[in-house]
Amino acid sequence: MSQTNTPIVAPVSLSTAPGPVADTLKAIKTKIGMIPNLYATLAHSPAALNATLAASEAIAGSSLAASEREIVALATSQANSCHYCLSAHTLIGKGAGLSLEQTLQARAGTGSTPRHAAIARLAKDLVANKGHVSGQDVAAARAAGLSDAELMEVVVNTALTVLTNFANNLAHTELDFPAVPVALPA
Repeated sequence: MSQTNTPIVAPVSLSTAPGPVADTLKAIKTKIGMIPNLYATLAHSPAALNATLAASEAIAGSSLAASEREIVALATSQANSCHYCLSAHTLIGKGAGLSLEQTLQARAGTGSTPRHAAIARLAKDLVANKGHVSGQDVAAARAAGLSDAELMEVVVNTALTVLTNFANNLAHTELDFPAVPVALPA
């Protein structure tokens, strides 16, 4: 799916954000050096912004490595055709140690190692099957080394990514990350 160049829901600017929202946006800018348009768009609802940030913070403390969380985000974002999240997580994934080839593999539901492939496949299957994955799929993930805790962390990370995918797809959030094509190379 393509997005228009004009956001349907414009981001909230720091200068017009109400006090608590402005404080949250300033904290984001201090932490990562920018206010991504995703967060500025979610800022229309302090509850939506705070819920997303809290979930992100919680999952950052999971037993999945940062690169593995990015594999989940890339596989999920590809399944949901989210241009914003694909672009953001390609850059973030590189920062977490993934090569460009590994980001493309994750988007395709594969990976450079059995573990990476299992994580990407599980995330894609969760989205495609609305959470109803087979016992065989779970067994394959376990065989690739995922613990039950990590299975649940893939579920939560997938759900968080679906949330941001849906918000960006609804809002047509303007990219503030280097653009990547939604379609995978042939």
